[in-house]
Amino acid sequence: MSTPADCRLIRRQRNTVSDLWDWIHLDLVKPAMIIIHEDGHDEIAFGAMQAGLDLKYSRSMVFFTEAGFEEVDDVSGSGTAELLKDGTLEVEPTYDLRDEAVLKAQQDTFSTAC
Repeated sequence: MSTPADCRLIRRQRNTVSDLWDWIHLDLVKPAMIIIHEDGHDEIAFGAMQAGLDLKYSRSMVFFTEAGFEEVDDVSGSGTAELLKDGTLEVEPTYDLRDEAVLKAQQDTFSTAC
């Protein structure tokens, strides 16, 4: 699905805070990120988990399903990412048979917004 012209979420966000994990866990394998890109190459990564995203857009929120892996195990789930008034992104992934978490992300300095 292509992004709507008025979408304000096209960006690379750095996941910096979680209600379940500290930053050491978030950056376990590589810097924790959620990437929402206009060409559809969307992804999320934190801890040992990396997944591709399938998105449905609104102006300041996306709904996603995800599929990927954590270490050697397949993971899948769904969730939302909402742009808050302070410019941070609140990401709420829900994984099948796993913990639910809330992540806060700040725009990465290498990002461009639409």
